[in-house]
Order: sequence, then structure tokens, then C-alpha cells
Amino acid sequence: MVDKQMILESVGPVQAILDAHDGVVNIVDTTGGIIMISLEGGCTGCSATPMTAMQIYYSLMKLDEVQDVIFVNGELPAYMRSFIDDKLNGENKE
Repeated sequence: MVDKQMILESVGPVQAILDAHDGVVNIVDTTGGIIMISLEGGCTGCSATPMTAMQIYYSLMKLDEVQDVIFVNGELPAYMRSFIDDKLNGENKE
């Protein structure tokens, strides 16, 4: 089971950046290993939000308990998600 504390700890390195810009990770749901997240506060309309989302996605997808990460406001573009998925698949083969 994935709990909110585990998610926030995994986001740890990004949290300092979020704090500096008044950004907030809102965990909407964690049912069945599917994490639904919204980036709020200073993240809203920020041009760096897709990069932040990419770092969060990468960190969370490394957890065995996590099946998928969905950004409910579309903060992670599909091409970035594909890039990370390919990177994770390559790491798993090594």
C-alpha cells in the first residue's frame, strides 16, 4: 500500500524547489498503487512545472508499490512521460 507520507518522502529532493516557489504537491488519491497528484500554489502557470512533474514522476515510479502516477491537471506532457518510462525500462534491464 502506498501512503501519502511515502509519496511526500519520495518527492523529497523536489520539495525544496517547491518550497522556494510556494509550490504544493496535493495528493488526490493513492488507490491501487495509482497515485493521482495535482501541483498547486506557485506551480500553477509556472513554466518549470513540467520539469518538476517529470522529477516527481521519475521518483515515484521507482517505488515497487506504485503502478502509475497521474497528474490530474496535465502537468506532465506525454512526451516527457514516455522519456522517463524508457529510462526506467533501461534501468530495470541493467
